[in-house]
Formats: sequence, C-alpha cells, structure tokens
Amino acid sequence: MAGIICADTLQDGAGNSTAMDNAIYGSAKAWVNFGYVSSAITVRKSYNVSSVTRNSTGNYTVTFSNAMADTNYVAIPNSLAVPAVQGGFCSPWAATSSAIGTTSSFIIATYNNGASLQDNTVIVAAVFD
Repeated sequence: MAGIICADTLQDGAGNSTAMDNAIYGSAKAWVNFGYVSSAITVRKSYNVSSVTRNSTGNYTVTFSNAMADTNYVAIPNSLAVPAVQGGFCSPWAATSSAIGTTSSFIIATYNNGASLQDNTVIVAAVFD
C-alpha cells in the first residue's frame, strides 16, 4: 500500500515537536562504513550506497543507489588505520577534480600521518543533501 503523509510538524508522545524541514534536511541521505581488509573492500553497513570501489591506494569512489539532487551536498568522511603501526588515526577528505563529486558518487582519499595515501581498515562517511 503506497501513500503520502503531508505534515508541517512532527510530534512525539511527550509533546516534543520539530519542523518537517529538520527531518527532511537534517537526515543523512547516504552513509557507509567500509574498509580495505585482506586486499578487498569490505562494506560493513550502508544506506543509499550501491558500491565502493578502490581506485588506487587510499583512493575510493562511493557510488549512491539514488543520486543526490545536485553536487552541492556535504560528504563527511573519517577513517582509522588499524593496527596503529599503519599510521594511527587518519584524516581523509572527500574531493574530485571539481567540487565534491558528481550527483551519483564522490571520492574519499585516506592518508597516514605522514600525508601519504594509505588503505585503511575502517572508513566511514555520511552525506547530507
């Protein structure tokens, strides 16, 4: 059964309410938890992500199941190198040659603490549009 719910405000049983804009624009439109483990991409959990591809060492393309409305979305990535001998906590960034990516995908680059590209075992990202 398909249907439409049209409301201006959401309210819980305790009377706490929020505008629908908060629910629509404040929710992640995609997220992923993956890593490069034993020479393969392992996607642990995801939402609205159809695939993760390793382009080269420390360089990954995350592809959406459903495209973003435009390329002005925000992708917030982070990663952790395990074990610590790989360089400890890393600071990846989402980037392509233009802006953040396309409406259908974006790139995450992961680095070690020496600023060299590195494959990491735990990589996460959330996308807001």
